[in-house]
Amino acid sequence: MRYKIRHLTTYDYDFPVDNYQGIFCLRPLNQSNQRCDFFELNVDPVPHAIEFRKDYFSNTKHYFSLHEAHKELKVTATSEVEVTYQHAPFINNITCIEARNLFADNTHLKLELLQYILPSRYTGSNEEVNAFAKSCLIENETLWESAKRLCQKIYSEFEFKSGFSTINTPIKTILKEKKGVCQDFTHLAIASLRSQGLAAKYVSGYLETTPPIGKEKLVGSDASHAWFTVYIPNMGWCEFDPTNNLIPSDRHIRTGFGRDYADVSPIKGIYFGVGEQKIKVEVDVTRIS
Repeated sequence: MRYKIRHLTTYDYDFPVDNYQGIFCLRPLNQSNQRCDFFELNVDPVPHAIEFRKDYFSNTKHYFSLHEAHKELKVTATSEVEVTYQHAPFINNITCIEARNLFADNTHLKLELLQYILPSRYTGSNEEVNAFAKSCLIENETLWESAKRLCQKIYSEFEFKSGFSTINTPIKTILKEKKGVCQDFTHLAIASLRSQGLAAKYVSGYLETTPPIGKEKLVGSDASHAWFTVYIPNMGWCEFDPTNNLIPSDRHIRTGFGRDYADVSPIKGIYFGVGEQKIKVEVDVTRIS
């Protein structure tokens, strides 16, 4: 599938701000099953320069600074990307306990995966997370089937509730209230896997959505999305979308991989000024072929 993606972020300030430092992770990745053929980042007011480089995880980050006074800032990222359908993987029989023991005993593999096994900023573990994880990740069951059960449990037992949480809402609150958004569900899944000594990454990107039958798709109605990928020995990294109970295919478009949201936040910035700011994000994912 081929898509055109438009991601518009608008900042409105109560009073003019004199300085803004921004980091954006919006360029779709180039992978074996995904190719970004076009990417353009437009900023208004226009900064002196926009620089980009690969981060530690091989994601593309764009950096810019604004030093002139402004009350509104608009950042528009436009991409064209082709995603190839991934067939269902051949599922091997390695169990959760076998995978965990392999990570512990194989020094080379452990060093390679350790950053995705240890807790990170938003994926800390506690008794509640550990209990939730054990209800899904059965030691003598295949790791793939257990990860699939974890995905399904989050989808069936938790309510997607936009506006309920922020990035700083702790996992224990998500577990208690049984509601959240895609980044919450992804952090919960990753924390669960890591609490059992397994390796998992956070995936940031987009998902092509379809409007209800008989309705037109609204402009700007899409959003950034998040899901997770778990490392299964002899298979590699396998992705799961707990928000939709899906195995990601050609409708999922990847912009970054990391330990959690902090590594691949689509938008990150700091400004110097007084008063409040309002942020509006509009995303369109349009299939073009």
